[in-house]
This record gives sequence, structure tokens and C-alpha cells, in this order.
Amino acid sequence: MNTTEQIHQEDLERLKSLRYMDDDFMTVCLADNFEGVELILQIILGKSNIKIKSVRTQEPLKNLQGRSATLDVHAVDSDNKEFDVEIQRKDAGAGAKRARHNSSLLDAHILKAGDDTEDIPDSYVIFITENDVMKGNQPIYPVERYVTVGENKVLFGDGSHILYVNGKYRGNDEVGKLMHDFSCTNPDDMNYEALAKKARYFKQDEKGVAAMCKIMEDMRNEAEQKANKKTAVHLIKLGKMTLEEIAEATELSLDVVKELENQSMQLA
Repeated sequence: MNTTEQIHQEDLERLKSLRYMDDDFMTVCLADNFEGVELILQIILGKSNIKIKSVRTQEPLKNLQGRSATLDVHAVDSDNKEFDVEIQRKDAGAGAKRARHNSSLLDAHILKAGDDTEDIPDSYVIFITENDVMKGNQPIYPVERYVTVGENKVLFGDGSHILYVNGKYRGNDEVGKLMHDFSCTNPDDMNYEALAKKARYFKQDEKGVAAMCKIMEDMRNEAEQKANKKTAVHLIKLGKMTLEEIAEATELSLDVVKELENQSMQLA
């Protein structure tokens, strides 16, 4: 077996173990999957009337003044409410400041120039975490702003909502069944067909498997390219090699290395 065939076999084995709790697999399964996204939001928010009109996965939200973000799943419903659904397997990636950042970016991109701020629709940032990051043994943790009036707290009602979903929860209810499906590797063992049929396509259908293997190959190439660029920037800063030598050593084109040099000089 040559190297290419070996890598392909490794991809097939890895594909068997992928779950919705793996963000790359989830975003592939939910791309244009209106039924699946509606199901997830209806269960988490407890609202059966949510109707999605737009779904975009791995969508970059640019911030010209600072750090940007890439949303795992960005959806808009028929009432123009905006939803950002994020998968986080590591507790550190689901911190309060991360939720605040995503929420602010989502809000900043809703209104267009000239729109009245009072017309801004509700926004929801939803973190589905593999562990119970809040440590409260609850299925869902809603995060809201409140106004303190004496000893009372009154809901601020600004329309900005953050929710944490406990991926460890396995109660005998819709949320528990949904979290089971998010951690399930076998589509035939899933509770919800809207999720199972997409997972089944990418895990068992010949065309779906081929598409998923191509995605994994692209991700592997992208990671390698990113690592090579990082090495090139390091070598440029050391200043001990010519750009041509750096290009040859990192297997990057000379034009890419020159662009990296320009970027390094601008940041210096």
C-alpha cells in the first residue's frame, strides 16, 4: 500500500468516528440543512415555530478594527432573528469573553448603515460544549442581562441572548436525545432523522464519503500550508536565508514568500 492509499484508509477510519460534536463534521452536515438547523434551534430554545430562511457554515465575520471570528453555523429565521451555533470540545474555547465577542460581532453585522438601532432583531449565540462547562448539571444555561433595582433584578430585554448547552446531558427529554445524537458516531443509532440522514450520507453513501474525504484532504493541505507559512515568517525574521532559499525549504511559491515578507515588514 502506497502513502496515498494509506492516508485514504486513515481518512476512512477517522470518518467513522466523527460526530456532530466535531465542528468540522457538524458544519458539513448542517450546510444548507434547514431542517436540521431548525430542529436544533427549536429544541434548544424550546420554540417549535422557528423557521430558518438562511444557513451559512464557517462564515467569517470581519472586524476591521480588531479581531474577526468565523461562525460555525450562522442562521437567520423568518423573523430575521440571528443565530450563531458554536461547537466547543475544549472548555477553554467556551469562555464568557468568547461568547461576548461573538455576540458583539453578530450584532455589529446585523444593522446596515442608516438602520435604526431600535429595529435590531434578537440575536442568539449558542455554545454546545462537550463538557458541562458551567458545572451545574443542567441541560441548558441561558445567559441574560438584568437591571438591578434595589433588591430586585429586572430583565434588561435588549434582545441579545447567550446560551450554553451541556453536551454531557442525557436526560429523557428532547435536549437529552439531541445531545445523544451529537455524540453518536453511528447514524442508525440517532434519534432525529433530520440529523441522521446527513450523517448517514457522509459516512455511508459513496458520493458523500468521497466528498468528506476530499474535505479532510483539503483541511490537511490547509494546515500544512499554514505551518509552512509560519516557518517561512520565522526564517524571514532570522534573515539568514534568501527568499528563494526560504521558498524552496518551505515548498511555498516565491510570490507567497515575498508577500509574507511584506506583511512582516508592515507589522515590524
